[in-house]
Amino acid sequence: MGVFDTIRQALGLSAETDAAREADPEDLFGMSTAYLTMEADLGFEPTGDAALCFANVDSTAFRDARREVEAVLELGEEETGTTASFIEDSHGYHWIVLRDRDFEDLVTSVHFAAETLIEAGFGSRLLAALFAFEREGTTAYWIYSFRRGAYYPFVPAGGRERDERVEFKLESNLDGELNTEDDTAYWYPMWPEGDAHPWG
Repeated sequence: MGVFDTIRQALGLSAETDAAREADPEDLFGMSTAYLTMEADLGFEPTGDAALCFANVDSTAFRDARREVEAVLELGEEETGTTASFIEDSHGYHWIVLRDRDFEDLVTSVHFAAETLIEAGFGSRLLAALFAFEREGTTAYWIYSFRRGAYYPFVPAGGRERDERVEFKLESNLDGELNTEDDTAYWYPMWPEGDAHPWG
C-alpha cells in the first residue's frame, strides 16, 4: 500500500468512523491567532501558502459548487490579492492552493472554500486544510483534518522522515489555542512532492 493510498484510512473512512467530534469550518479561524503564537513564541513565520485538499466527485452539483468557489476566489483576488490555483496531484487528490502574504486573508479564503463545499452537501469529500510555516529552512504545517475535527502538526525532515520533537513542541504550545488531535495515530504525514509542498 502506497503512502497516499492510506490517506483514506488516516484522514478518510476510518477517521470518519472513529471521529472524535464533528468538523466545524469555524475551527479554521483558530489559525487567525495561532499564527501569532507560531511567530512570537516559536519563531515560525507563515510562508504565505495554504491549501484545501479534497476528493473529487463526478457530479453536476459538485462541479457547480467548485465553479462557485473558483468564481468567488477569482473576484476576491482583486480585493485581497489572494491567488488561488486548482490542481490535481499525482495521486488523484484535488487541491485549492492559496497564496497571500496576509495570513488572515489566507484563513478567510480557506474557510470560504470549505464552507461552500459543505453547504453544497460535499463536506464528506473534504480531507484536510494545510497552513505552512518556516523557520531557518524547516517547514512546518498545521493540518486540519475534516474527518477528525481537529488540528495536528506535521514537520517533514527529508525523505520519509519527520521531526517528531518539533511536532510535539508545536502541539504543546498551541494546545488550548487550537483544537488539537489527542490521538497521535491520526497525525498523518502528508509528504511533500520532492522539495515542494504536499500539493506539489
